[in-house]
Amino acid sequence: MLSFIKRFLIGRPLKTHELGEQRINKTKALAILSSDALSSVAYGPEQILIVLVSIGAAALWYSIPIAVGVLILLTALILSYRQIIYAYPHGGGAYVVSKSNLGVNPGLVAGGSLLVDYILTVAVSVSAGTDAITSAFPNLHGHNVAIAVTFVLFLTILNLRGVTESASILAYPVYLFVLALFILIGVGLWHVLTGDVSANLHSHIGTPVAGVSLIILLRAFASGSSALTGVEAISNAIPNFKEPAPVNAAKTLMAMGILLAVLFSGIVTLAYFYGIAPRAEVTVVSQIAEGVFGRNYMYFFIQGTTALILILAANTGYSAFPLLAVNLAKDKFIPRMFLIRGDRLGYSNGIIILGLASILLIAAFQAKTEHLIPLYAVGVFVPFTLSQSGMMVKWLREKPAGWLPKFIINTTGALISFTVTMIFFITKFPQVWPVLIFLPLIIMLFHRIRRHYEAVGDQLSITTGEPVMPIEGNVMIVPVAGITHVVENTMNYAKSLSPDQIIAVYVAFEREDEQKFEEKWKKWQPNIRLVTLHSHYRSIIHPLTKFIDTVEKKASEANYQVTVIIPQFIPKNNWENILHNQSSLLIRAYLLYRRNVIITTVPYHLRK
Repeated sequence: MLSFIKRFLIGRPLKTHELGEQRINKTKALAILSSDALSSVAYGPEQILIVLVSIGAAALWYSIPIAVGVLILLTALILSYRQIIYAYPHGGGAYVVSKSNLGVNPGLVAGGSLLVDYILTVAVSVSAGTDAITSAFPNLHGHNVAIAVTFVLFLTILNLRGVTESASILAYPVYLFVLALFILIGVGLWHVLTGDVSANLHSHIGTPVAGVSLIILLRAFASGSSALTGVEAISNAIPNFKEPAPVNAAKTLMAMGILLAVLFSGIVTLAYFYGIAPRAEVTVVSQIAEGVFGRNYMYFFIQGTTALILILAANTGYSAFPLLAVNLAKDKFIPRMFLIRGDRLGYSNGIIILGLASILLIAAFQAKTEHLIPLYAVGVFVPFTLSQSGMMVKWLREKPAGWLPKFIINTTGALISFTVTMIFFITKFPQVWPVLIFLPLIIMLFHRIRRHYEAVGDQLSITTGEPVMPIEGNVMIVPVAGITHVVENTMNYAKSLSPDQIIAVYVAFEREDEQKFEEKWKKWQPNIRLVTLHSHYRSIIHPLTKFIDTVEKKASEANYQVTVIIPQFIPKNNWENILHNQSSLLIRAYLLYRRNVIITTVPYHLRK
């Protein structure tokens, strides 16, 4: 049954040689890897306005120069990551760049930040998409968390089906969103140019506003820069592109940058001319669409496509998180399970972990986008700063032909990214302080995992590990609970291995039971030694393990190995296991960590 459900949800398993067919072209890559960055135009401009409106509606004109600053940062980041794609064509993005040029710990800061950021990508995108839906249908406001969790489960299953299939499905809503916003911006600007929009709706650019300070403007700039999250995803996911992968990735990155610049500047411009101020239950894009078209079919088309891309923008996280996890796992900083490809050739463990972590975040923050965005933005601007700094070091160290312009580009990107990061820490410290706790903890965990793998490798290596002592013989201990076919099957197996070194052990709770069992055993297995143990506290585990420890101590002096052979019957139906005590499982669990004891289970399958 479970196998049928899995096949229905995920599809048939793919053979390893079909991996090449799972790579995607530029059109599909732009949809699934740029959806995060493109979708952020639905909330990035709004974050600028939220800061400015705290001073007053007259201050909203500052959104125009702030948007220009955001576009300058976008240009620097696009050019920088284009260079990273060609310099590190195997992917890895900020983690690989930082580790290669700045050292292991800066690389882990970048990698840890991005892992958390991709989890936040899913949580923020789905929460923002849910907001767009409930803006159009206010009656659904009370069900935000349930709606968001449902979408995360849908995306998780979709990505488990494979990169190609998810890209084919997700491309349509992404391009529909781009089309919808182009129509919105085009019609909106036409209304502005033809005088259909009243000049009284907005204050003129340059109007003096009391209470404006540099800190306020920097806060607005940093908040608006949240629209740039997701820019780095393409550099992480180069292995997903068809060959030549670096060339296709670079072209996709440039296309994304152009689209993001046009859409972001268009939304900011319309918000200014239409005098849009942020409201609690209606998004800025929703207000613009209503101002341009009214509440007709075009309004619902724009809201629908906006909600779709905000939800599907989470797919950027699903595309980039598993590949970043692969790079960290190859370096032994996170569990090796992230290296395993699933039935559909995707890194399914990374996809599942990402989905579960995102659901926990959504539940913890009650799907409130504004509470997640500051953490989300800091999580990406720290890697931005480190990756640009790493590229600066690379150009200074290697000095290839034409390195100076590249160095200037990366220096500009590093300075602006560092400035934005500091602004977030200074102005939004109450919301971003958890970064200062969980990031060091994540790095400590990375190092602890690495030390574990190194210790395991050292001990398992024939050349460096401890020499294995020769085994002179084997002592078999068989815990028995009665005279049954299960025990008979186990005794026959033990006799086939070492007929002269078998000890049957019976744990009795009553003295009468002990004596009766000894008499029966002598008649049934007279050639097998029986040891009976009396348990005063009705525990099987304690007296049995104490006896095994005693035998093991004596056996080790003679270079003998102790093997505990556990009888276990297997019911015909799995659910029937709950009807039995599972003593064999408890014994095995207690003995598993005994250093010099081997545990063997002999199953006896019941037929009815």
